[in-house]
Amino acid sequence: MEHLMRLNPQPFEMIKSRQKTIELRLYDEKRRKIKSGDIIKFINSETGSYIVCQVSKLHIFSSFAELYNNLPLLRCGYTEEDIGAADAKDMDEYYTPNEQKKYSVVGIELNLLSC
Repeated sequence: MEHLMRLNPQPFEMIKSRQKTIELRLYDEKRRKIKSGDIIKFINSETGSYIVCQVSKLHIFSSFAELYNNLPLLRCGYTEEDIGAADAKDMDEYYTPNEQKKYSVVGIELNLLSC
């Protein structure tokens, strides 16, 4: 199955360069359809360009705090420069605490196929 997701330019470029291999999302109805082996086409929200990735694994957690304690954050979009300030509350900018509690969260492990 193929899925479509939009990404801001910075995380888009990090996945494209293989620096980021785990995409963090709310585990809502849309993401619950994603299975290992599926294809995700990520579209850059500013340029419209896209990359194609295959899902290798789903990491499902009850909260971003739990996810942050269990996954390597350098693979989740942080860099050596900002890893010291990494905080699960960073994800509140994208998903409210109520949404996180209602749906849980997922780290989607990716293999870049084409750009």
